[in-house]
Amino acid sequence: MYYLWVFLIGGFICMLGQVLIIYTNITSARILVTFVIIGVLLQAFGIFDPISEFARAGINVPIIGFGASLAKGAISGAQSKGLLGAFTGGLEATAGGIAAAIFFAFVFSLIFKSKTKS
Repeated sequence: MYYLWVFLIGGFICMLGQVLIIYTNITSARILVTFVIIGVLLQAFGIFDPISEFARAGINVPIIGFGASLAKGAISGAQSKGLLGAFTGGLEATAGGIAAAIFFAFVFSLIFKSKTKS
């Protein structure tokens, strides 16, 4: 049952993004930023953790989880280090994910040749 809920919730988030791409003029980059901001807002208002306990990877793996991690790191950094921690805490909390994204982007750029859409 756990895997079913993860699949349904994660699939719904991805479906929502795809619907926005197909039926609106919003660019995929703006949709991405919107999902990050949704994650930040859910974490800032304390709503993300209860949802995460239920949905688990269904909400943590999509980009909404990245936004929540940024906010959680910034909040804890601000509490421990003050204003400077508010700026550095988010990067400290998500450094592993950012480093992995950069590494795999580099590896795939060596393997595949990019081309523009027709």
